[in-house]
Amino acid sequence: MNVSRRQFLARSTPAIAVAGFLPANAQADPRKGPESVDPAYRIRNQGVRHSLMGWCWKPMDPVELARHAREMGLTGIEGIDRKFYPAVRALGLEISLVTAHGFAQGPCNPQFRAEVVAKLDDAIDVAAEVGCKKVITFTGMKFDGMDPEQAAKDCVDAWKSVLSHAERRGITLVLEHLNSRDASHPMKGHPGYFGDDVDFCADLVRRVGSPNFKLLFDIYHVSVMNGDVIRRFRAYRDLIGHVHTAGNPGRCELDDQQEINYPAVMRAVVDAGYHDFVAHEFLPTWADPILALRHAAMVCDV
Repeated sequence: MNVSRRQFLARSTPAIAVAGFLPANAQADPRKGPESVDPAYRIRNQGVRHSLMGWCWKPMDPVELARHAREMGLTGIEGIDRKFYPAVRALGLEISLVTAHGFAQGPCNPQFRAEVVAKLDDAIDVAAEVGCKKVITFTGMKFDGMDPEQAAKDCVDAWKSVLSHAERRGITLVLEHLNSRDASHPMKGHPGYFGDDVDFCADLVRRVGSPNFKLLFDIYHVSVMNGDVIRRFRAYRDLIGHVHTAGNPGRCELDDQQEINYPAVMRAVVDAGYHDFVAHEFLPTWADPILALRHAAMVCDV
């Protein structure tokens, strides 16, 4: 029997409605803007541990920011000056990630190897002292005359040189992939970054070959540079040690003005067995930046 598309839709619509598959605009969308956020919303679920990247909320005082974070149910904070660690820990927040060296001067460049190794060793000790389990690392930027394979080897050798120290202190290094496509803002993208392909960074993690060396899966950077976020998260789940969020494009709120379907992504993250820290690392544009953080917690509350 031949049925036209119009006839099929007319016959199917009542059944679809009964089954609960309503058009998207007929359902509440957790990604909507400020008007959709309960100003008293507090994280309800235990699927992941929420953290935030403090530098995104500058110039707000980190201790004040930590108070807001704690009130809405976040359990960690990162990306703040170490001098604030005692105060935010006294509020009950964990330090979810310790920074060692910057993303520009990394071990892919022999010029910076000694400095990177020294800073990683120091950060490992700091992390252990404050009860943090992770230290972030980067490949660094490409440089004139660089041989990509030699640069990859130099990265792996540098990381391996500090792993025995990390293992002794119970610390995991996490390598962050960064996009090199967005040149509109110094923190929205990093043109020239060597580790700008998440598949390549996953390979570097495999080359290091230690349970104390993992991939930092930044959903925003993966979306910008590679796409296929959920499939890639599933593929690299065993290599992933930390997660960051932000909306794409713009590295802004996780709302309906950007393309990443965070509720679906976060369900996939939990379904893949990841229950550790997810740090919100976006640049707030809403008039109330704390409401923007509360919104991110709500959208990712799985």
